Amino acid sequence: MPSDLDRRRAIDTAASMYLAEEPLDMSALAERLGVGRATLYRWVGNREELLATVLSEATERTYRKAITQASGEGPAYILDIFARVMRSVEASAELRALTRREPIVFVKLAMMPGPIESISSAITAEILQAQVDAGTLTIALSPQVLGNALVRICDVHLYAPLLGRENAEIETALDLIALLLGVIRT
Repeated sequence: MPSDLDRRRAIDTAASMYLAEEPLDMSALAERLGVGRATLYRWVGNREELLATVLSEATERTYRKAITQASGEGPAYILDIFARVMRSVEASAELRALTRREPIVFVKLAMMPGPIESISSAITAEILQAQVDAGTLTIALSPQVLGNALVRICDVHLYAPLLGRENAEIETALDLIALLLGVIRT
């Protein structure tokens, strides 16, 4: 059984490879860690699982940063968070490098149920619940259901170029989010 420290070291090293825009090669990662491939796989699972972990941690950091920078309350605050998250993701050189190298893998990891969707939906549900609790937002669905829907809207529009569209459709996603929150963007 791997120690938490070993697993964390492997994830952090994989993250540094991602941030350096390097392909995540399990043999190269095992070599950097000074372990065999079999040991690495015991620590972190397969390559896609490790990449999903790296991307879900990056996703959480992006959301947390947007939360601290966003302003307003209720729907305006939520829209500001989503705008910041989507623009940050769109501007990420590391993510562009990954999606150029492995578009199908990225679409699978980002748009199917898994760690990336889970963290995005959970954080969105937290944000929605906090605004409901503060009395600045009324929603007709549970924060979890609405949160998952908002994340899916963002995914489809943000990653539109990977799905055959010319450009990301951030403004369309924000308009749809506003509509679901009961407001109209001006």
